[in-house]
Amino acid sequence: MKIYTKTGDDGLTGILGKKRLRKDDARIEAYGTVDELNAAMGLARSFKMKAGEDELAARIQDDLFTLGAALADPDPQGRFHNQITDAHIARLEKAIDAMTEELSPMRCFILPGGSVAASQLHVARTICRRAERQVVHLANLPDENVPTPLLIYLNRLSDLLFVMARTVNHLAGVADVPWESKK
Repeated sequence: MKIYTKTGDDGLTGILGKKRLRKDDARIEAYGTVDELNAAMGLARSFKMKAGEDELAARIQDDLFTLGAALADPDPQGRFHNQITDAHIARLEKAIDAMTEELSPMRCFILPGGSVAASQLHVARTICRRAERQVVHLANLPDENVPTPLLIYLNRLSDLLFVMARTVNHLAGVADVPWESKK
């Protein structure tokens, strides 16, 4: 089977259902950025995090694939539209709380960095924030239907990625880099 179909050569792409959208449509931008975030998570995993963090990152990748499918399914009754639920969000919150308990309290802002894996998690966090902004934009367009849990999931995920980056540094024995204002 060939990987190319030539059906997108006109600047349109298919979404779930029979509809085709311009490749710069807000819906395509939103799920394309979620796909980019998933790739960034895959790169973070390649830097050999500890088993617990790697398992969490793998679970996040699976969730992101589901979230992308939900964005590609604009039909409120569609198969994928409502697949991200409050349970997904609760799992992220539980992970944030567990990791935060193991870290020293923050007394200042920190710069993205430290170990390679933590640095990549910070990159993923910034992509997550962009995805969140794009999904908010999509949700505010007329005639668009975006399930609220998608927005909450991305918001919570960016918090988790921040805490995860700190945790990965901590487990690697690498200190966070404090930001100091140059007055």
